[in-house]
Amino acid sequence: MSVEDSVPLGRIKTVVVLVQENRSFDHMLGWMKSINPAIDGVSNDREHYNPLSTADPNSRRVYFGDQSEYVDPDPGHSIQAIYEQVYGVPFSAGATPMTPPGVVNPPMNGFAQQAEKEQPGMSSTVMNGFRPAAVPVYESLVREFAVCDRWFASVPTSTQPNRLYVHSATSYGLTSNDTKKLVEGLPQRTIFDSLDEAGFSFGIYYQYPPSTLFYRNLRRLKYVGKFHQFDVTFKDHCKKGKLPNYVVIEQRYFDLKILPGNDDHPSHDVSRGQKLVKEIYEALRSSPQWNEILFIITYDEHGGFFDHVPTPVGFRARTTLRDPSHSTSSSIASVFASPPCSSPRGSSPAQ
Repeated sequence: MSVEDSVPLGRIKTVVVLVQENRSFDHMLGWMKSINPAIDGVSNDREHYNPLSTADPNSRRVYFGDQSEYVDPDPGHSIQAIYEQVYGVPFSAGATPMTPPGVVNPPMNGFAQQAEKEQPGMSSTVMNGFRPAAVPVYESLVREFAVCDRWFASVPTSTQPNRLYVHSATSYGLTSNDTKKLVEGLPQRTIFDSLDEAGFSFGIYYQYPPSTLFYRNLRRLKYVGKFHQFDVTFKDHCKKGKLPNYVVIEQRYFDLKILPGNDDHPSHDVSRGQKLVKEIYEALRSSPQWNEILFIITYDEHGGFFDHVPTPVGFRARTTLRDPSHSTSSSIASVFASPPCSSPRGSSPAQ
């Protein structure tokens, strides 16, 4: 399938992007294979496993199941943790090669082992995914629209480097959530600059202070009018057909009693994220622009949860596309891709 065959590009005039937090493809959508067999997901609870110890051939196996519900605490997803998850051996700074000798395809066998180092019993957390009925909004979207099962996170590390990649194709060297550099602002050119120069419009609809302000250029006075409070303006702009060409949704990244987080980042309840996705979808569907919208739902990174597909560099991100050409369920491999430097399929700004 070519891009030309799959998407009538001339019909798409508005791209809406929602980047959720810290969930792998198998964790969120792996069990959707029962709905769409074309998805590279999970067929049964004896298909994929990790040993508790990769060094012990007799180690107990932890099989990937479908019992995910509320996840707390947060699994490991630093570069060091991810290295062990991917290659099954601990990372030692200055001593460990970036790719172990002789490894062509990462074995993806260190998730359970690494999780037990974070907290005893956490291997069960990272080696489980959601049944379709547990994430009903995604279940409905998978039945109707395209799922990308070869969309990988950009960097095998935590949130902010991957979020920086989303709109600028670089983390400007960041490999972790470096608070000092983020507060100072990153200086790279972004898609927002390119759109503005080319005469296209963009808008950032935020519920909490937007992470896009980590791009220094977006702090310029000329862009003040591009920021809109989601709860006040998004549905109104949808209804009136006033959405700009490029729309970014910035959700609630922190969990407060009166305003709980809805970004799916553990330990936030994914039911809140499901409600957010439904709210956005219904608003878009009610818009006169609906037939000209590409709606992309993805995740910044995998958050330490198991994924079975060997990664180029970072994990698969759980990504669903709604565009005018896809009215029935399908699976797209390598048609849409993140920047060349990829990471495990993250189902992928909080942490």
